[in-house]
Amino acid sequence: MNSISGIDLAIIVIYLLAIVFIGLWYSRKRKNTSEGYFLAGKSLTWTVIGASLFASNISTVHLVGLAESGFKDGIVWGNFEWFSAFELIILAFIFVPFYLRTKITTLPEFLEKRYDSRSRVILAVFSILAALFMHIGVSFYAGAVVFERMFDLNILTSIIIIAIATGIYTIIGGLVSVVITETVQTVILILGALTITVLAIYQLPEVGIHSYEDLKEVVDPDRLKAVSFDETKKGFTFLDIFLGHLVLGIWYWCTDQTIVQRVLGAKSERQAKLGALFAGFLKILPVFIMVVPGILAFALFSETIGEDTKSVLPVMILELMPIGLKGLMVAALLAAVMSSVAAALNSCSTLIVYDIFDKLKPGLSDSKKIKIGQITSVVVLILAVTWSPFLGNLGAIFELINQMFSVFAPSIVTVFLWGILSKKGTANASFWTLIGGSLFAAVIFLIEKYGTVYGIKNYISNPEGLGINWLRQTYLYFIISSVIYGIVAYFDKSVQHIPDTFYLKTRESSKIVNRLSLLLIGTMLIIYVIFY
Repeated sequence: MNSISGIDLAIIVIYLLAIVFIGLWYSRKRKNTSEGYFLAGKSLTWTVIGASLFASNISTVHLVGLAESGFKDGIVWGNFEWFSAFELIILAFIFVPFYLRTKITTLPEFLEKRYDSRSRVILAVFSILAALFMHIGVSFYAGAVVFERMFDLNILTSIIIIAIATGIYTIIGGLVSVVITETVQTVILILGALTITVLAIYQLPEVGIHSYEDLKEVVDPDRLKAVSFDETKKGFTFLDIFLGHLVLGIWYWCTDQTIVQRVLGAKSERQAKLGALFAGFLKILPVFIMVVPGILAFALFSETIGEDTKSVLPVMILELMPIGLKGLMVAALLAAVMSSVAAALNSCSTLIVYDIFDKLKPGLSDSKKIKIGQITSVVVLILAVTWSPFLGNLGAIFELINQMFSVFAPSIVTVFLWGILSKKGTANASFWTLIGGSLFAAVIFLIEKYGTVYGIKNYISNPEGLGINWLRQTYLYFIISSVIYGIVAYFDKSVQHIPDTFYLKTRESSKIVNRLSLLLIGTMLIIYVIFY
């Protein structure tokens, strides 16, 4: 199915070379210190932070997975994007003041300051594994699936090419190179996805669709509703999505090193908050330029795609886009996978340097920290390249990655959220919540996925059993983790020393921050009224 022209290939190659060049060029401007390498010298402004947050989040998993989800179920999966706007507001107003006030480099370090070193070690391990196996590995695989369909390239070959291109500027330049290239990639991402959406809309009259009403009749009105839908058909309720995503979203946007590292590199608290709100506005777009194309593909190419729903996006690119624009769209796909991989790679090296090596051997020089970060980045890339090709048989990519996150996210959210909102949580409460909450969720996950192999019947999510879908499980895990946290804290007689900086009265937000947050909330409410 290879129909990529020489012009498209040239555009793709030029894009790759340009991104690598930009990343290396800006790497010269970073300070030759560990703070300069890992946190961009705390010089990032709101535009760069917001664009970088968006690009780090929008991986090829989104472009491929959201198009597939739109094709299969419709706008309902767009809630995973729209709810992020509210969670970014939570990041700006609840978490940012604590993070910047405590002058941390990593989020595990924050847990050590609030609780103790045990919680730091556990979160560091969780975060490194998440970056390696999910952020980087899944992004590699999702990108390779598209390139295999379009270029007949072996999946492993595609992964290696992406890894080399991304690794060069990320490993050499650190966070400065990552956020600058992500700012450029945000523009490419939006332009590419917008182009395919517009071309699909223009194609609709050729299959007899001349109005919005015609479209609803062809694709089923439920596909165009974000709130009201048939639970028996989708398997979950809107409340499941709202509460389940709230837990996943607070973990991802507020406690995941890969994302929050951009905020930690902010020039000031005001810039960090504005950057988070800017990202919130950008997160409105994916539903219209990533989920909606999947719905349009159902109207245009349902026979061509058939059961091979992972091919929704590749089919649209090959069928709709003329010579030249195909190259632009592939560049957007590359932008998605490279930005996500670069973000996770940079955060992973930061975690390994500060939460492992710096603990084992305190007082490392800046040059040694940078060198260790670069070496570990290479190792992480090699491991991710080795792991990612095995993802092929694990089901729908987008749903899978969220299910995997739901295993450990609830316990992490519990110790962060209650640790910030209350002084009563203790080190033991944090430790046993992280261990107990995650272990409980992991056992359920393994039984559901692989229990039948060993003769263990699935009673949890099975409609014939408890019928508790994975989204409902996620917020139930949070409740269970909160109960563990509360019980241990109540009976724990040990004295918990909490630094005064944690609960100092924060400065009031600037008027522009408050007004933008209200505008974002108002915009989201209007959207939900329209798509109710």
